[in-house]
Amino acid sequence: MGMLEAVILTVITAATPLLLAAIGELVTERSGVLNLGVEGMMVMGAMAGFAGAYMSGSLIVGLALAIVAGVVMSLLFAFLTLTLVTNQVATGLSLTILGLGLSGILGEGFVSKPGIKMPKLEIPGLTDIPFIGPILFGQDALVYFSILLTVAVWWFLFKTRAGLVLRAVGDNHDSAHGLGYNVIRIRYLAVMFGGGCAGLGGAYLSLAYTPLWTDDMTAGRGWIALALVVFGTWMPGRVVVGAYLFGFMTILGFHAQALGYGIPSQFLSSLPYLATIVVLVLISMRKSLVSIHTPACIGKPFVPSH
Repeated sequence: MGMLEAVILTVITAATPLLLAAIGELVTERSGVLNLGVEGMMVMGAMAGFAGAYMSGSLIVGLALAIVAGVVMSLLFAFLTLTLVTNQVATGLSLTILGLGLSGILGEGFVSKPGIKMPKLEIPGLTDIPFIGPILFGQDALVYFSILLTVAVWWFLFKTRAGLVLRAVGDNHDSAHGLGYNVIRIRYLAVMFGGGCAGLGGAYLSLAYTPLWTDDMTAGRGWIALALVVFGTWMPGRVVVGAYLFGFMTILGFHAQALGYGIPSQFLSSLPYLATIVVLVLISMRKSLVSIHTPACIGKPFVPSH
C-alpha cells in the first residue's frame, strides 16, 4: 500500500503540468487556432515563475509572473498569425524555439539557486487518513485548481452562450463573422487563455515538481500537452484521463529503476514520448472518433471581408 500510495502521488504531480497546458491549448484549438508553441510558453512560464518567486520570496508573485510570461508569448503568436496572417504551424514552431532560447538567456543567473517549493495542503483530520488522506486532501493548490479549471472549461464550452460562440468560430469562422461576431477578438482571447495556462503549467514544474530552474526543464512536456488535446478529441474530460495516463508513463521509469529492474534508463525515459506516438497512431486509425469533435477551421487563416 505504501508503494501504491507513492506511485499515485507522483502520478498526480507529473500529470498536473500536462493537464494545465493541455486544457489551455484545448480552448485555443476550439477557437480554430493551432498553437504549436506550447513548449516555448511553458518553459518561459517555468523560468518566470521561478525567478519571480526567488526574487520576491512569494509563490503568488512567481505564479502571476508565469501567467504573464505565457500570455505575452501567446500575444506574440496571436499578432503574427491572426493580425499578420502568418502560417500557424511555422509560427508556433518558431515560438517554441524562441521560448527555449530566451528562457535560457534570462534564466542563466538562476541556475543552481535554491527554489521555493509549493507547500502541500494540510486538512486536519482528513489528510491523516491512511492512504486516501494524502491522495485526496494532501495535494498542493494547483492540483485542485487544475481539476476545477477543467470543470470550468467544460461548463464554459458546453453550457454557456460564450462557449457556443467560441466553438462556432472554430467550426465555421465565416458564418460566425456573418452573424456579427468578432472572430479575431475571440481568437485573441482564446490564444491568451491558452498561453496563461501553459505558463502556469511551466511554473508548476519549477515551483512544485522540482523547485529549481534548469535550461529546457519542460523536456518536451509541451509537445505531450499538444498530443493530449488530440488524445482527448477536444473534450475536457478525456484530456484529464490522458494527462494522468501520460503522467503515469512519465514516472513509470523512475519507479522501475527504484525497484531494480534491469531496463535501460534511456528506454524508460523515452516511454512518455513512445506512448504519445502509439496513442496518436491508434487515434488516427479511428477517424470518425476524431472528426466528430475536431474544429473544422483549426489552423485555417481568417481575413475579414469587411
